[in-house]
Amino acid sequence: MSTDHTAGFFSKERITARPGFNRWMIPPAALAVHLCIGQAYAFSVFNGPMTRLIGISESAPGDWDLPTLGWIFSIAIVFLGLSAAFAGKWLEEVGPRKAMFVAACCFGGGFLVSAVGISLHQIWLVYLGYGVLGGIGLGIGYVSPVSTLIKWFPDRRGMATGMAIMGFGGGAFIASPLSVAMMNHFHTTTSVGVAQTFVVMGVLYFISMTIGSLAVRIPAADWKPEGWTPPVTQNAMITRNHVHIDQALKTPQFWLIWWALCLNVTAGIGVLGQASVMIQESFKGGITPAAAAGFVGVLSLANMLGRFFWASVSDYVGRKNTYYIFFVLGAVLYFMVPGMGTAGNVALFVLFYAIIISMYGGGFSTVPAYLADLFGTRFVGGIHGRLLTAWSAAGVFGPVLVNYIRQYQVDSGVPPAQAYTTTMYIMAGLLIVGFICNMMVRPVAVHHHMGEEQPGLKPVLAGE
Repeated sequence: MSTDHTAGFFSKERITARPGFNRWMIPPAALAVHLCIGQAYAFSVFNGPMTRLIGISESAPGDWDLPTLGWIFSIAIVFLGLSAAFAGKWLEEVGPRKAMFVAACCFGGGFLVSAVGISLHQIWLVYLGYGVLGGIGLGIGYVSPVSTLIKWFPDRRGMATGMAIMGFGGGAFIASPLSVAMMNHFHTTTSVGVAQTFVVMGVLYFISMTIGSLAVRIPAADWKPEGWTPPVTQNAMITRNHVHIDQALKTPQFWLIWWALCLNVTAGIGVLGQASVMIQESFKGGITPAAAAGFVGVLSLANMLGRFFWASVSDYVGRKNTYYIFFVLGAVLYFMVPGMGTAGNVALFVLFYAIIISMYGGGFSTVPAYLADLFGTRFVGGIHGRLLTAWSAAGVFGPVLVNYIRQYQVDSGVPPAQAYTTTMYIMAGLLIVGFICNMMVRPVAVHHHMGEEQPGLKPVLAGE
């Protein structure tokens, strides 16, 4: 397809790559977005300072408390899931450039609206800014590059999506120290520096995400990687057909993978939220707050690297087998972790959790390729968006399970060091249920495939 220069700047025609385009330009464009929106994992660095907006050195009457501030992140994750689900179909129609630019406007703009809310001390403006607007930017920005990467890398779907989604896991590594440094820079006797930091970050993220949207390209309809031909011996779990986004929701495969992702994420996200407290209580007196912070850093690194590692592994062993590993190995490790705490073995405790969290990240990065294998590439971005509602659900289930079961145990007289044991066994049980869901996944029935009889739809090549 030749580029039509009369087409709109954001149109698919304008961003269709010319012959000879280097497909390795696409992962950096995706990373320019994902490294920004990954900031969400580092939002907790603002919680402490935002409880002292009035008192500056310590909380004063009228300052926000932590439960009030906790809703900012929760609202953002809910709107991430909702926007990814509802914008997925639109994304497939308009192409990645427009979607990535809209994400840049929402995410960067969310910081600016929040900065106004912080300056005026109006929490509803922060909820609206970072929570609603920022959450919409998170959702659209998360799914925008995924289907594009899959179409550019039909030979290495897992590795390609793993590279981008690794950026989401790694965004916190940049955002956390950057946020602290800027708050220190802007700190005065009358300001903790949060509002100014939000303004700078909003502008920086808008610029970076816009650069990514300008750099992205989509392949021509008949494009294939040079020297690559689709395998003659077709894997039954990898289709050459396509399933329409609305039809995908009518298949059992979509809902089985929905539950598989939800259960995998539930098991990991509850641990991520309580990692610092958990290791200190498991090794009472033996782990300092600084060492606990180091443990959180190790888990963040495992989350990031696991996204690339496991997605790349799935290109060789298959997506279904990779999810089997997540559920079997994860369940075994969850059963073994309490014993490491009782035995006082800090090294194995940290190692086991690092592996668990690497598979938590791997679940996110492997699932787009899993969906492309089952439903084809035509609507995979939108289908992936709708599947991310599993993340929103897990964002509620995971922390609730860990926090409330622990509290019940402590209230019942169980020592804090042993209060997580029951929780870990429940997490292992959830992973066993996830294993069963994954085991039930079969190739999508032929009657769900797109065909000539559907108005406006035609059979297409897998690389399209």
